[in-house]
Amino acid sequence: MNSQPAPGLDALLQNARRRAGLTQEQLAGLSTVSVRAIRDLELGRVQHPRRETLKLLANAMRLSDTRRVELELAVDAKAVGRVFQDIYGADLATPPPPLRPLVGRRAELEALTARLSTDHERLLTLVGLPGVGKSRLAQEAASVIHARDRVPVLWVCLDDAAETAEAAPSSPQSTVAGWVRALVRDGEEFEELATLIGSKATLIVLDGHDASPTVTPRLLSLLRACERLKILTTTDRPVQLPGGRLLPLAPLAVPSAADLAVEVAGDTLVADRDAVELTLSHVSYVRPDFLPTDAVVTTVAHICRALDGMPQALEAAASWLLLYSPQQLLDIALTAPLVLLDGVTPTDPAAGPTLSERLTDAVTGLAPQAAALLRTLATLEDPWTVDGAARACGTSLAGTARDVHALLVRGLIRRLPATSGDSVGFTVLNLVRAVLAAERETAPAALTAVLVD
Repeated sequence: MNSQPAPGLDALLQNARRRAGLTQEQLAGLSTVSVRAIRDLELGRVQHPRRETLKLLANAMRLSDTRRVELELAVDAKAVGRVFQDIYGADLATPPPPLRPLVGRRAELEALTARLSTDHERLLTLVGLPGVGKSRLAQEAASVIHARDRVPVLWVCLDDAAETAEAAPSSPQSTVAGWVRALVRDGEEFEELATLIGSKATLIVLDGHDASPTVTPRLLSLLRACERLKILTTTDRPVQLPGGRLLPLAPLAVPSAADLAVEVAGDTLVADRDAVELTLSHVSYVRPDFLPTDAVVTTVAHICRALDGMPQALEAAASWLLLYSPQQLLDIALTAPLVLLDGVTPTDPAAGPTLSERLTDAVTGLAPQAAALLRTLATLEDPWTVDGAARACGTSLAGTARDVHALLVRGLIRRLPATSGDSVGFTVLNLVRAVLAAERETAPAALTAVLVD
């Protein structure tokens, strides 16, 4: 996708003057820059004015720091580092604003912001399945840190398909974000970043980070060079970075089987059940004619449980209410949940893999040992324990515990609430079971095709 060309100095200066409500003559009087010089700048006749001239014009128009840097960049794309040395701060480095309120995740948000506020934790990684809400939680935490502590936030999306949605190439934010991206991908721009950040408190968020042996040393070097820098990454694959902390993110809480086995009021199912609250909010937009009666809320609660409380899956499923009734939607969620994951509206191919494709890759891309364990766990009666898994697999308790822990961190299984005195129980996510079932169905077909060839 081709982005629009960035405005030049002529357009930026003209727009700034008009926003200030000044004529060229008035600006000349306030800035001591001649009317002719201002006219030549706005007509594009002068492309490289002196910095002192730009400073006089900016002061006269009372431009913000961001607007001043935009003028500098329009003259010299490499000037951002020089300009930022004096004015780099929270106003020039902001996280992307949330488009919707965050539903649930109160405990996770408090835990994440607390860790980002301490001097002892400087490298944190949010890990979980695609669609679980890692980016949204990181965005909320970054917004809290930025607003509360006035900390600059350099948000960098490492998804190629999402880069076109970022700010214009000439903006200060995107220029510095480009430096971070270049450091992660190619090892470039280290000196520029280290010099810019220096000893100033800064949060870098690497959304969609895929740790590799070449990238990790660069991040650690930047942390060593910038003593008050913190880095938060989001990833689908758990990789323990040296000195870093892994923060697994599970799906939203859903009603238990016991809750759904008895008839209770709808508001009881919503209370402390973030997945139900989130899904009802989506339903209210897709089908505002649906009143949240006990029957509707109960059906929604069953759908949430069938889709594991996965936020992106719940939003996609709600869109199918344009075609189906809540009960029909529940029937599909129970029998073929994967068909609901991508929603009714076709996604833009340029946006990258769909949720169903990403979730399938997360399951089928496991190492053989982990995949074999997951297939065995999916056959056990819920809730199963680590001891039961070891017996079913015929492996040692210690080895099984380690492998179950790895699957738990990845988000493929979830821990069930334990009652007093009981052992901790687990279950394989329903969506993961669906992927495994689809894998079993395609395997014979693939084998047959090979034999025929």
